Amino acid sequence: MSKNVYITTTLPYVNSNPHIGFAMEIVRADTVARFKKLQGNDVFFNTGTDEHGVKIFENAQKEGVDTQEYVNRYAQKFKDLKNVLGLSDDINFIRTTDEKHIAAAQEFWNKCNDNGYIYKKSYQGKYCTGCELNKTDSELIGGKCEIHLDRKIELINEENYFFKFSEFEDKLKKMYESTPDFVIPNFRFNEIKSFVNGGLEDFSISRLKEKMPWGIAVPGDEKHVMYVWFDALVNYISTLGWPLEDNFEKYWINGETIQYAGKDNLRQQSAMWQAMLMSVDLPPTKHIIIDGFITSEGKKMSKSTGNVVNPSELVDEFGTEAFRYYVLREFSPFEDSDFTLEGFRESYNAHLANGIGNLTNRILKMSETHILDKIEVVDNDLPEDYIKAFNEFNIQKVCHVIWNKIGDMDKYIQETEPFKLVKEDIGAAKIIIVNLVQDLYDVAVMLKPILPETSEKIVESIKENKKPDVGLFDRK
Repeated sequence: MSKNVYITTTLPYVNSNPHIGFAMEIVRADTVARFKKLQGNDVFFNTGTDEHGVKIFENAQKEGVDTQEYVNRYAQKFKDLKNVLGLSDDINFIRTTDEKHIAAAQEFWNKCNDNGYIYKKSYQGKYCTGCELNKTDSELIGGKCEIHLDRKIELINEENYFFKFSEFEDKLKKMYESTPDFVIPNFRFNEIKSFVNGGLEDFSISRLKEKMPWGIAVPGDEKHVMYVWFDALVNYISTLGWPLEDNFEKYWINGETIQYAGKDNLRQQSAMWQAMLMSVDLPPTKHIIIDGFITSEGKKMSKSTGNVVNPSELVDEFGTEAFRYYVLREFSPFEDSDFTLEGFRESYNAHLANGIGNLTNRILKMSETHILDKIEVVDNDLPEDYIKAFNEFNIQKVCHVIWNKIGDMDKYIQETEPFKLVKEDIGAAKIIIVNLVQDLYDVAVMLKPILPETSEKIVESIKENKKPDVGLFDRK
């Protein structure tokens, strides 16, 4: 039975070029969206850009450009990922500077305030501009944020609006208990449970406009703008037209909601955002999938260390499908993963050029040569282990299912040697070749969410009963 499914990535800050970590996240989300469609579901797939906050304002000032001009330039770079990464044609793209989002964020504030969860107070705090979060002493290493060691902690002493996060401690605990698959993987779920069990503190949701003018105005108070996280998190429902449009009812209220995020977003997505939803009487997210970081030779990628990988450069050299393959199969679905160009090249040659590429050529060359009529393939049910792995959001395991099938087909060819058998028993050889073509079609169907372009090329070649004119993947 088909259902409505809503899938979204986080919204990356437009303070730098897209990096491989976000590219991995959006490709994974796209793959799940494609799988859900393959099952006949109605899918709303969302991404976009987060365009407010101190970091963006500071960077625009450093460049000496208007802040809106700055965010427009970088937002386009993220929009361009649709073609670079082969994302779904119907992907939705929201910007937090869109008027539609601004109106929704202000309406969310009003409802939260009307329900009694916003108040104003003076406070002193330690603030990480990199995270755009207040930090406690226990979260700092040598007085610095463990994620942004290259940035100084900002000491804030001002009057702000606060969200009554502390009032949602018991509600969050009950919600976690009732939904054992709320955060995936389970060890990340345990982390957020531990955080909430340690007690929640109310958090600031505004900044003084005179200190940080780039943000959404607080309704009824022109001296304050919204804290960037409070504004940005609302995108998950503003993109669906909340509170006015039917898409919100269709996909959030009556659908399966799936949010992808990196591990540095765990608290914001699975605790802060869920409490915010509760504050305006809206249901929580169904699933939050937490990715690990991508490292380079064991070190976290960052602009300051100069080890950031630009996904566009990899695509330029190896192609979109090769990039999708690598981040889906070679990176751990939930743990940190290390990237090297040497490893990328080795995997490309072993599993794409010498793997599915070579296998496709061998099978269709035999079919083109020895089977005069086009082979009528059938749509078989997807393997249970393939579906199970997708339902667990373990796309690496999905890929293993597919490439194990490819390995079995290679072994079958070696054992039966149909290319030799045609000289002795053409009838028996044709049966083997027909079976191989059907198996190749089954692989192409399974590849549809993973490598959509490759899948389409294989299917078209099978229909034409002809080896591809150009190899799927040339050795690099």
